Amino acid sequence: MTAWPATDIGRIAATDDLHIAPFRADGVTYGTPTWIWSVVVDGRLFVRAWNGTRSRWYRSAVSQGAGQITAAGDTFEVAFAPADPALQGRIDAAYRAEYAGSTYLPPMVAAGPQAATIEITPRD
Repeated sequence: MTAWPATDIGRIAATDDLHIAPFRADGVTYGTPTWIWSVVVDGRLFVRAWNGTRSRWYRSAVSQGAGQITAAGDTFEVAFAPADPALQGRIDAAYRAEYAGSTYLPPMVAAGPQAATIEITPRD
């Protein structure tokens, strides 16, 4: 797993504009970019699917394992992997800190979206 350069992860963490586009079933064509909340924990980038594991982008990310994101004005070729379950509490805390006060926050730290937590890393 490749780590994010400090400058890139810092810029991504400072913005609220991440769009995720996993590959489609053909493994070549990018899916439609979907705006999604992201959080950074210890320099690692995580996202969750609002609709849990039923989410189309989530299913594509898990099955294809790669795609791209657009964030902080740049497009990055990335890999997707299910998040380490041991980090869920810290990821929840990051969501609570980043999106405090939003009416959308309580569902994002509930069981459905927690089960659909993905780590995004730069693709080699």
